[in-house]
Amino acid sequence: METTRHEWTLTGLGCANCARKIEAEVRKMEGVASARLDFANSKIYLELDSDQDADGIRERVKTIISGIEPGCCINDTEASESDDRMHFRKRIAIYIAGLVIFIAAIILPGGSWPETLLFVTAWLIFGGQVIAKSFRNILKGRVFDENFLMTIATIGAFILGEYAEGASVMLFYQVGEMFQEYALDKSRRSIRRLLDIKPEYANIMTESGPVKVSPANVRPGDRIMVLPGERIPLDGRVLEGHSSVDTSPLTGESLPRDVQAGDEVLSGSINQSGVLTLEVTKSYENSTVSRILELVQNASGRKAVTERFITRFAAKYTPAVVGLAAMLAILPPLITSTPFSQWAYRALVFLVISCPCALVISIPLGFFGGIGAASRQGILVKGGNYLEALARTETMVFDKTGTLTTGVFQVTGIVPRPGFTGQEILHYAACAESYSTHPLARSVLERYGDNPDPARMDDHAEIPGKGVRARVDGKQVLCGNRKLMGDYGIAADEGASAGTSLYVAVDGVYAGRIDMEDTIKPDAASALESLQAMGIHDTVLLTGDVRETANEVAGRLGIGRVHSQLLPQDKVTVLESIIEEKKGSGPVVFVGDGINDAAVISRADIGIAMGGIGSDAAIEAADIVIMNDEVGKLCDAVSIARKTRRIVFQNIVLALGVKILFLIMATGGLATLWEAVFADVGVALLAVLNAMRVIKTGRSRR
Repeated sequence: METTRHEWTLTGLGCANCARKIEAEVRKMEGVASARLDFANSKIYLELDSDQDADGIRERVKTIISGIEPGCCINDTEASESDDRMHFRKRIAIYIAGLVIFIAAIILPGGSWPETLLFVTAWLIFGGQVIAKSFRNILKGRVFDENFLMTIATIGAFILGEYAEGASVMLFYQVGEMFQEYALDKSRRSIRRLLDIKPEYANIMTESGPVKVSPANVRPGDRIMVLPGERIPLDGRVLEGHSSVDTSPLTGESLPRDVQAGDEVLSGSINQSGVLTLEVTKSYENSTVSRILELVQNASGRKAVTERFITRFAAKYTPAVVGLAAMLAILPPLITSTPFSQWAYRALVFLVISCPCALVISIPLGFFGGIGAASRQGILVKGGNYLEALARTETMVFDKTGTLTTGVFQVTGIVPRPGFTGQEILHYAACAESYSTHPLARSVLERYGDNPDPARMDDHAEIPGKGVRARVDGKQVLCGNRKLMGDYGIAADEGASAGTSLYVAVDGVYAGRIDMEDTIKPDAASALESLQAMGIHDTVLLTGDVRETANEVAGRLGIGRVHSQLLPQDKVTVLESIIEEKKGSGPVVFVGDGINDAAVISRADIGIAMGGIGSDAAIEAADIVIMNDEVGKLCDAVSIARKTRRIVFQNIVLALGVKILFLIMATGGLATLWEAVFADVGVALLAVLNAMRVIKTGRSRR
């Protein structure tokens, strides 16, 4: 059955555990094909069966959200920062009133009924929402969460006569939650700024002049005007004007690119100086900016192994600690005849400490922060699982042409056989290659300097991995590598150059060769050296080029192993053997140009497309897309992946370590409810702040 996609913005979502519950409940709804709640972006994405009433589903989703997270709602527009500040100030005003009442209760003589009344009032002000949510969840069968833990702990403290501590637990819990929400909201705003490349309007050209319209209403072939300072709304070709274009939102590069009539420009870039008139080449939903936004926003749906483990761990962890707390309150008094109140108090401390908020919030935020930091550098990572895997890799396999080299070949010589001239060989090759998009074909045509007459050629056929066959001036022309010559029983010249050679045969007779050289990218050598220093010692080159050329490039770049003269299917076979060889020692990464290597990129544990900007093939096939041609971006990607994994590991150790320590202290009677609040909320706040460090990665380079 066909489905329809919907994206709704949520406001007031501050609980990662609640977000997980909302997602689970919405997925169970009839008519919902799939549902994903992006906690970091406060958005919920749904795919509904086409026969479902979207408005009706929306109302039911609203009911689920309000039942699990009161104060959270679906909004048609994202809440502005001023709205967030107003909401924050209201909460502060309420809590200040509660704090005044709490202080008044402390001042009053102990044991008096006014003191007790004031403590209970302060407790209700600080914890009214927590208590109400806890009872609502119990009625719906959802017992074990942080609201239940805080409610039962503070009620227990009141029963034991610890009114000050019971009220203070709610006070400090809410203060901690406010700081935690503030830190989380700050990180969300940082992440949203990374995605702030969505164009708001396009100036479409009409008979009466430019008119502002939504980019979604512009179609390929329409003409639009982009003024200085405006964001380019859609992919297009420059018809008139020249300007400098800032592509840093897409590629991470601060150096502007000069464009003029005939040049391609991409949506999301910023026009800096002159007025440009563009012909739109792609609809908005297929434009570069739309694809990037979709990839980055959907990235949080592909959870890393650590994320999935923590989610499952938290679901089982909370009921387990509640059971342990009950045993701690009941068993020791029965066995040792010590006062029940003493062990009940320790059990309450145990409950407060056990809340898993630090893990549930900080781990996903760490991975999403890493994805955001990478996107700022012009590196699109499709999910936290790929980021985590990249941090563990020790093996990188590279394509050559267009990946480590520029892919721009220059003809260095033409070597004819007796009976042919150099100009004849160039003419036959240019005509045969005139319909090919291969880099070698473009170089031959550039050297030829003229457009071949289509009337002089027919019967054109591309032979994958070998070359082309065509009829030129009534003669059969073969133009390609040695394998193509061998297939037709033609002996090619053995004296090939150190570069790449294109062999030409006419009517079954070898005519000569065209020698070309491809230049290595300027940063390739330093990038490979840096990767080696980062512990990626096993580097492999897979190429369809001849052995001499492949060995020369590998030697200059310090690549350890070389496989040359490979057809596309041969590359897949070789890569599979490398994956089998490296099984158990980390994932294998393949880096290609994303156009001719889609099959190999898809087969690798992690497929990385270089220079994928504007390339649909690269974006579809790859797990990670480097949005420009810099090999050095691979080092940035590995560095960000490792920093993300390190910070996530730090948060796990911090949260579990502190909690285990305080749980032991609580069991031994060495921790009070005051320390318990720090062990819960304080550690959660520290973990969120630590996760935010990932988001700042790479800013200095920009």
